[in-house]
Amino acid sequence: MFRKQFSEVEDACALAQAMVDTVREPLIVLDKDLRVVAASRSFYVKFSTDPRHTQGKRFYELGGREWDIPKLRLLLEEIIPSQSAMDEYEVEYDFPRIGRRVMLLNACIVRYEKAHTNILLGIEDITVQRNLERDKDDLLRQKDVLLDELQHRVANSLQIIASIIMMKAKSVESEETRRHLHDAHTRVISVAAVQEHLHASASLGSMEMQPYLTKLCEALAHSMIGEDQSISLRVLGQGGRATCRDAESLGLIVTDLVINSLKHAFKAGTKDGQIAVSYEVSGTDWKLSVVDNGVGKPDGVFAQPKSGLGTGIVKALSKQLNSQVVTLSGANGTAVTVTHATFAGSEAKNQPAA
Repeated sequence: MFRKQFSEVEDACALAQAMVDTVREPLIVLDKDLRVVAASRSFYVKFSTDPRHTQGKRFYELGGREWDIPKLRLLLEEIIPSQSAMDEYEVEYDFPRIGRRVMLLNACIVRYEKAHTNILLGIEDITVQRNLERDKDDLLRQKDVLLDELQHRVANSLQIIASIIMMKAKSVESEETRRHLHDAHTRVISVAAVQEHLHASASLGSMEMQPYLTKLCEALAHSMIGEDQSISLRVLGQGGRATCRDAESLGLIVTDLVINSLKHAFKAGTKDGQIAVSYEVSGTDWKLSVVDNGVGKPDGVFAQPKSGLGTGIVKALSKQLNSQVVTLSGANGTAVTVTHATFAGSEAKNQPAA
């Protein structure tokens, strides 16, 4: 009878060891005194340990006491007995033989026959994952530094280009050439304003359009409206948010529409000239409007096959935004709306800027 019982115990132990060995991550079975009852093959391989120097040893004594880690003592001696389990307890330690390792420890107590208690300790080596995360964070920081440097270089380059264009405009004799150079200068300045504001909001992924358009229009007014001109340029409405990519296109559209109004809508000596810019959002739909109270232009100008540079830019950008351009013009001024989705079905109102 005794031999039969002993044989059954041996078979049970062999089965338990075989089950432990099938676990891919290192697994150790400890008794209540924290002596190693069994360890998986993956544990021996991962931590370069010999079974002969492991089984029956106190866990802290393994490998020349390399497992005598304060955090691990806390886990096994205090946390586990009080909570019966612990999930993903992270420990980082520099092992003399295998180097620094970051591990997630999972442990639980198994009680049976009242008098027997074992602790199952699973060890997941996440060193590679943590190193990759650190590398990723370093790369992201480097990216931010490079983007900041690129932004400064772009801003400086635009300012230099604008200065060169203005110097050239002052030196040429042709009035037509001078006018074209002034237009180019204005566009460069407006692009610089767009880039500056977009860069400040790039980390957010989206931005509030009201302050963005306000700053853009202030830059346009400063560079294009002379002190002797009685023209106001305002941003109205409640605004809304847009992705930085869409905001860049919308800003360029506003720039060209405002430039067109300032160039063509108002005669010399105009008093109380007004241009109003608004951006409305409803869910994923939006509408951008630029309205002036000038002399007007032909309806449907943006649908004409041949158009100027500004009109071509507006049409191209609107197409990229999957939106529709509608122009209404009359004696009281011109209203240009760029609409997306459900807003596209509404009609722009032929009203002067308020």
